[in-house]
Amino acid sequence: MRERAVSGTSEGPAPAADLDRPVVTESEIDTPPRTEPPAHPPYRSVFTAAPLAMAVVDREGMVVSANDSLATLLGSAPDELAGAVAADVVDLTCDARTWHAYREVLRGRQSRLRCTRRLKHPDGHSLWVQVTVAPLPADDRVVLLSVADISPRRELQARLRHLQMHDPVTRLPNRTLFFERLSAALEAESYEQSGTGRIGLCYLDLDGFKAINDTLGHRVGDRLLAAVAERLTRCADEAGHSRPSTPLVARLGGDEFALLVEDSTGTEQLAELAESVLEAIQDPFDISGQRLSVSASIGVVERHAAGTTPTALMQAADTTLYWAKADGKSRWTLFDPERNAHRMTRQALASTLRPAIDRGEFRLEYQPLVGMEDDRLHGVEALIRWNHPQFGVLTPNRFIGLAEEDGSIVPLGRWVLRTACRQARRWQLDHPDEPPIFVSVNVAVRQVWDSDLVADVAQTLAETGLAPHLLQLELTESAVMGSAGRPLQTLKALSDMGVRIAIDDFGTGYSNLAYLSRLPVSVLKLDGTFVRGFQYDDRDTATRPNPADEVVVEAMIQLAHRLGLTVTAECVETSAQASRLRRIGCDTGQGWLYSRPVPPDRISELLGTPGVQAGVGNP
Repeated sequence: MRERAVSGTSEGPAPAADLDRPVVTESEIDTPPRTEPPAHPPYRSVFTAAPLAMAVVDREGMVVSANDSLATLLGSAPDELAGAVAADVVDLTCDARTWHAYREVLRGRQSRLRCTRRLKHPDGHSLWVQVTVAPLPADDRVVLLSVADISPRRELQARLRHLQMHDPVTRLPNRTLFFERLSAALEAESYEQSGTGRIGLCYLDLDGFKAINDTLGHRVGDRLLAAVAERLTRCADEAGHSRPSTPLVARLGGDEFALLVEDSTGTEQLAELAESVLEAIQDPFDISGQRLSVSASIGVVERHAAGTTPTALMQAADTTLYWAKADGKSRWTLFDPERNAHRMTRQALASTLRPAIDRGEFRLEYQPLVGMEDDRLHGVEALIRWNHPQFGVLTPNRFIGLAEEDGSIVPLGRWVLRTACRQARRWQLDHPDEPPIFVSVNVAVRQVWDSDLVADVAQTLAETGLAPHLLQLELTESAVMGSAGRPLQTLKALSDMGVRIAIDDFGTGYSNLAYLSRLPVSVLKLDGTFVRGFQYDDRDTATRPNPADEVVVEAMIQLAHRLGLTVTAECVETSAQASRLRRIGCDTGQGWLYSRPVPPDRISELLGTPGVQAGVGNP
């Protein structure tokens, strides 16, 4: 053992001595000898025979005397310990905090030190000890060092911790240990000194496991989970064979597992791991004499460890696992920041949609509906816009679906109906010499089911003074075709009231022509996909599309006219389109050829003009 003084004031260790003989050092040759304090026989006997391992240490940190218990514990002899550096005997120099506290006790500035150390026994095994250093009340020139063997207690704690940190079914690390490892891996000191500074995670659950668990019982389900755990562990071992570390496999609960890759080398490594997991799990399992097949959906996340938190990483993994499920299961999906941003935006919109109605964040724009024969303004379609304080102006495709999902489409639809009818009445009053124009309002199916649409319309018309025939309600073809019960009754009641009913996006849904004759519909709006086939010039034969497009549209227009319906073509953008639609008998056109959706005052400018020419209504 090394022999050195802790305080640095002596040039060498004190010679071995026992408690009955004074200790003399080289520095004291010319000075009166230093003697130990008188030994009290009772204390001497206790010190020698005590089962607690002890040693007397002088203020310079040297062992003055050690009892047999300490020698036996450390696999040495008492006389071999005498004169040794106490800090080396029980490893008090391994960390700066303990070393500093120990010196403070030797100097009399601290009353006690207690710490736990792991020591190496000469026969090769390790032992855990609790070291206590405290002054002796009878002599302030020495301190008492005591060492208690706590190895059995530590072993018991280790076994209990293992049980606490591992899943009893699969014997894999459980959720608690997984997050402990994940948190440690994301600490700066873990990746700044060495490694790639990146972290990866494969988060998976089993497709179809619940059905197996419910039909065959939990015992079979547990055996299946254990078998899956073995395959995941094998995949992790193979992935870590040629790399510095092996991925950690954990069961997070139920049929959810995770593979944590510290110091990942990039998405390619995670993709290879995910592929190997999918292949391993897809092979059938033989459980209790039964051949079972399951698959897995995996969310894969790989990123820089810096700036990442366990919560953020798990949220990304959970989101990506949901994408894998939604995309068809039995696959892995890589986290996409852009897709996640869209999801977060969607959630933000959904949470603020209802309050936005009360705050007045919505407005309406109007797109002209122009007669094909006279190019005059016959009506307008009301199109809602959301002036979002964070995301700017949002068009209906960004939030109408959300409104239908959470039911806010009902109050939002009432607001649109009242605002559009009030504006149509205002145009009529402001231009009494012009033929009044109608306003077309879109209606969602949920408005029919979740509200009394007939009562809402009747009340709105009464409050605004707008004539019923100047209101047109648009419903999509998929919502109208096949309607029965309440929806059909609602449509008939509105039609009987004098309100015009239009089928929007006609030709893209059921197209049940036999049912169409029995519906109280007055207008068909051809979907823009049909009209786009008309945007060619007669002189440009190279770009001319299949003439069947025009034949189909002409047939639909003729059928509508035979049924007493008028036809509006959407997405009219060129004069060539307008000319062909006019030639085959289309009644009304809507599109950028005439105007984009504009504020109410621009519609006022178009009223009274002899014809709505291209670009006149554009902002």
